[in-house]
Amino acid sequence: MFKVGIVLLTFSVVGITGCHQNKTSQSGSVPTERTLSDDSLLTRVQHQTFRYFWDGAEPMSGLARERIHIDGEYPQNDRDVVTIGGSGFGLMAIIAGIERGFITREQALERFDKALSFLEKVDRFHGAWSHWIHGPTGEVKPFSKNDNGGDLVETAFMAQALICVREYFQQGGEQEKQLAARADALWKTIEWDWYRQGDQNVLYWHWSPTAGWAANHPIRGYDECLITYVLAASSPTHGVPAEVYHEGWARGGAIKSDAERYGRSIELKHNVTEANGVGPLFWSHYSYLGLNPKGLKDKYADYWTLNTSHALIHYDYCVENPKGYKGYGPSAWGLTASYSVNGYSAHYPGNDLGVISPTAALSSIPYTPKQSLDMMRYLYEELGDKVWGEYGFYDAYSETENWFPQRYLAIDQGPIVVMIENHRSGLFWKLFMGAPEIKEGLKKLGFESPEI
Repeated sequence: MFKVGIVLLTFSVVGITGCHQNKTSQSGSVPTERTLSDDSLLTRVQHQTFRYFWDGAEPMSGLARERIHIDGEYPQNDRDVVTIGGSGFGLMAIIAGIERGFITREQALERFDKALSFLEKVDRFHGAWSHWIHGPTGEVKPFSKNDNGGDLVETAFMAQALICVREYFQQGGEQEKQLAARADALWKTIEWDWYRQGDQNVLYWHWSPTAGWAANHPIRGYDECLITYVLAASSPTHGVPAEVYHEGWARGGAIKSDAERYGRSIELKHNVTEANGVGPLFWSHYSYLGLNPKGLKDKYADYWTLNTSHALIHYDYCVENPKGYKGYGPSAWGLTASYSVNGYSAHYPGNDLGVISPTAALSSIPYTPKQSLDMMRYLYEELGDKVWGEYGFYDAYSETENWFPQRYLAIDQGPIVVMIENHRSGLFWKLFMGAPEIKEGLKKLGFESPEI
């Protein structure tokens, strides 16, 4: 705990100006005053969580650490590991930080310059980044034996952010226009078409320079990967035909579902083992940080109904609480992939281990504003310092097990900042959906949206 705190404090003081220190060096403790308005509470949660990506960033790259542990040693000596998908979420969080006044535009430009410089120089694999990169050296850190090269899904989460960066800065001054052009170049050099593995009508998740396609993981829906197909179809340089989406992701229409749970339409078949089940809630977050589900439809689903039902099914399940876990109820709900009592687990109704992950409900706030705010207040006002720390709410907890680890994961913190902003202003939905190539890509795939 002491070593981690010293490193983070040193980076915070050295890397930023006095103006920024005044805004973000406040204690993580919950104040004794517990009567914040909804608006003030949303700002407080956004601000504190944003700090994961600002004060807590890996110093050499300016990008997001995979994890930050306040309570002990790191596994696999990975304290300096950068995560590409989580860093994409972090770049979007920094834009939210500008809009909310947590940092200045000038400070953000300096950080973006560092981040893009790192992304430009590290190894890429037919345009795709690896899942993990060692920040101090820029070398790939293998995620697994056959996953030591391109990770197309993690790259998609970064590309979603790069498009938002481009759209946000491209009408600015000369320095901002140059930054936007660099973000654009990074996005346009991703070879989505290569990841068809020989022009198959499906995308593959991984390619390794040593193992080739040995990971053998075709990306088929439904889970968190919709954005990968949207971007692949939208690329003006390495695009894929619509058949890749319809035959690969949608499995020739087999993705559709007419099932219900708690009287709510599931819309699509989730990639879970039980019949008519729904997956972890991050499936309704990652692809929709930029992709606006409001009014978004294709021949398979109404995506606002899909995501709202997904969140409400989790809510209804936790209110029912069939396993009788302590702390579940109308103000404490939401299951997703996170730390778990025994390691890490993708929690969902079919894999309920008594662990609540704050990001599940908080990042669902566009779909469930009242239920998500109720959860936010319960965490902040009732559980308090048990679940709240330097970078916002900790990753997961279990009241049943009296388990309150002081740990964070980038992929869980990022959607909280971004989806709260989408709930408040629609910022990232406007940026991403405003990109001309995204409009064309969605049309190519047969989507309808008020924004295209």
